[in-house]
Amino acid sequence: MDLQFLRVMSKKSAKLIMMRHGQSEWNRLNLFTGWVDIPLSEKGVEEAVQGGKKIAHIPIDMIFTSSLIRAQMTAMLAMMYHSSKKVPCVQHIGEGKLEEWAGVYSDVAKESCIPVYCAWQLNERMYGKLQGLNKQETREKFGETQVQIWRRSYDVAPPDGESLEMTAARTIPYFLEQILPLLQSGKNIFISAHGNSLRSIIMFLDQLSQQQVVQLELATGEPIIYTFEGEKWSRDL
Repeated sequence: MDLQFLRVMSKKSAKLIMMRHGQSEWNRLNLFTGWVDIPLSEKGVEEAVQGGKKIAHIPIDMIFTSSLIRAQMTAMLAMMYHSSKKVPCVQHIGEGKLEEWAGVYSDVAKESCIPVYCAWQLNERMYGKLQGLNKQETREKFGETQVQIWRRSYDVAPPDGESLEMTAARTIPYFLEQILPLLQSGKNIFISAHGNSLRSIIMFLDQLSQQQVVQLELATGEPIIYTFEGEKWSRDL
């Protein structure tokens, strides 16, 4: 879909907040993580809280996270000090009894909640047979150049894993179909996800080249904020 067309479609002002999850236990141990479902480290918990304090003043209508616990923990911790005092409420769309039995029948309770949607499409790159390996030991085994190609090229995947291009092929369509229409309707959205899934979205928003996106570094627990207004998409932070 053409970016200029999307700009024209956006009629109302809205905020998009994106945050890479705080440091995970495997980040701390310098291991390739990918889709392995590892929680935050103690430092990661603090990063999520501090990141949340930076966005505490921005109204948030909906939250999107990946299906991985480190992104979900980051979203929940970031909302602890939000000025709205609203409670994140995970939605279980299409999950059988979990969806059916999770009904809320109080309008007051509904108003006090912020819906949270978890999507595998926002997951980190799947690092294949590198997952669980120590990054330094992998460099020593395969060479600095080869590991750098696996980690920072656009279209080269690690063994049995995903390239950034493959990650973008699932992340960007999800953003266009599920999140962008909400922004265009004036909803403020918070996405808690991962370095590579967020790189993909930023590549789309900022129209980055393949070379530019692989050079993009995202700090853990640091909010990135865009304003959508009329035909202008501007980055605040």
